[in-house]
Amino acid sequence: MESEFDLKFNERRQWLFIVLVGLFITSAVTAELISNKLIEIPLIFSFGDQEIGPFTTIVGVIPWPIVFILTDLMNEFYGEKAVRRVSWITAALITYCFIIVGLALNFPAKEIPGSNLATDAEFTKVFGQAQMVIVGSIAAFLLSQLLDATLFHWIKRKTGNKYIWLRSTGSTVISQFFDTVVVLYIGFVLPGNLSMTDFWNVAPTNYILKLLIAISLTPLIYLGHYLVKRYLNIKS
Repeated sequence: MESEFDLKFNERRQWLFIVLVGLFITSAVTAELISNKLIEIPLIFSFGDQEIGPFTTIVGVIPWPIVFILTDLMNEFYGEKAVRRVSWITAALITYCFIIVGLALNFPAKEIPGSNLATDAEFTKVFGQAQMVIVGSIAAFLLSQLLDATLFHWIKRKTGNKYIWLRSTGSTVISQFFDTVVVLYIGFVLPGNLSMTDFWNVAPTNYILKLLIAISLTPLIYLGHYLVKRYLNIKS
């Protein structure tokens, strides 16, 4: 029979998992929906005579730091199997979201004079992403998440509970390399919208940006671990 402490711990653990999964799915779906817009990040790094930056990327990069942190917390406190299941569910829900958006695109808009409602052209411009971009995004997301979970727990088995930064940042750095390559290749190179020459110019820049984001999140990852342990009353 479970003690009162065990019951309270399990209840808190379950509620925390629900919150983490909810934030994870919401952030991932939002990132996909808002990705039809480019932004410039005014960061410039000089290496001798060469400069890297400013970075041009999709605005969907904004929620991804949250996804990185949530992936790490679920990996750490709920295990590889949980992250894999959540990743598959999220990929399915992203697909479902794009199906609904696709259906919405086929319904003609009723234009009301003087209103600020979207016209067909405006709605299509915002939500009418190319099919191969959608396929590339979903494939890249699923591959990177499953790879992240595998690498995270491989590093943890090798190092134990030490080096949180290594398993968190290390797994993200490698998984996001494949995320960058897959989404650009499937979404832009295969349909002929991006040449291989342009691909090799764009991919490194986008990956370096993700790398910088992953490294900059290290303090927040430690903070997240501290808050979760405090909430669950984990001493070690």
